[in-house]
Amino acid sequence: MTIGELIKERRLQLGMTQEELANKTEISIRTIQRIENDEVDPRAYTLQVIAKALDIDFSIFTENGSDEDKNLENNNKRNWLALIHLSGLLPLFFPTIIIWNRKKVDIKEITDHYRSVISFQSTNLFAILCGLWVFYWTKRPFVILIILLLGGFHAIRNTLKVLNGKPYKYYNLFNFKEKKQK
Repeated sequence: MTIGELIKERRLQLGMTQEELANKTEISIRTIQRIENDEVDPRAYTLQVIAKALDIDFSIFTENGSDEDKNLENNNKRNWLALIHLSGLLPLFFPTIIIWNRKKVDIKEITDHYRSVISFQSTNLFAILCGLWVFYWTKRPFVILIILLLGGFHAIRNTLKVLNGKPYKYYNLFNFKEKKQK
């Protein structure tokens, strides 16, 4: 529910007209109309005055952000989570660590994703080293190629799952659980 809808709903609950609210708040009727119709984003002071006149807590306006803002924030969060999974393509840890370190305060779930990707990268690195050992003794490079393709497949699959808000899964030595995205 938007701020304008909240104000209008509360005003109607109290049986108050826009004119009465305008007189009580010393805000013009036109401004009240524009706020209720979501034509403007009122300043914090204006919202405080309206909240006092409507006998409600000011925090109700800050808790109810617009749906568009919430969707944008969720998309941004999913993009960062997907990026950390995409960094799992490389058996290098520093891109994953840099992404996690940059966003660990902003995105609470990123630590779980970070741990899964680091664990996956460790397992993948171990598998690559084993593949190199096999290649050294047998001179057959297909083992390393298969390991790289499987690792890349899992990283890309999990990146796409996170982008779509679905649970992701990594097969690794340390953790075989399916992670649920919140």
